[in-house]
Amino acid sequence: MKTEIGITEKDSYLIANELSKILADESVLCLKTKNAHWNIEDADFYENHLLFESQFKHLDVLIDSIAERIRSIGHYAPASLKDFLRLTQLSEESREKNDSKGFIKELLQDHESIIFNLRANIESFSLSNTDFGTIDFITGIMETHEKMAWFLRSHLKN
Repeated sequence: MKTEIGITEKDSYLIANELSKILADESVLCLKTKNAHWNIEDADFYENHLLFESQFKHLDVLIDSIAERIRSIGHYAPASLKDFLRLTQLSEESREKNDSKGFIKELLQDHESIIFNLRANIESFSLSNTDFGTIDFITGIMETHEKMAWFLRSHLKN
């Protein structure tokens, strides 16, 4: 059955495509955050182990809500590692040390990259269509990443 919610078919396709990229970024970042949670080795292990756990739990919630937004505008959400790797802008880093500073810097960079991408999408969506629901939705996601980035950034202050 066709989704009739006041968004043109062309716009919903373009929006779903961008949301799929965001979903891929979130999924890759979530796995990278779990890697940090599982493999951190440092004097501040426990504190950062808990920080990373809190962050991947937030990301899990975002991932589910993004997939559900894609479905609510009438499209299927990508759900394979192959799709996520094809769609993401993030990369994986090989690391020699599993230290907190290295993990935090890498995750902070990914959050900031996602924030810039979300801002660009908000601007693009507001100029090209009338899907104010998605604009509001990704604005909330951006605010969540801003807060998560702040937490990570605070750990790098001397």
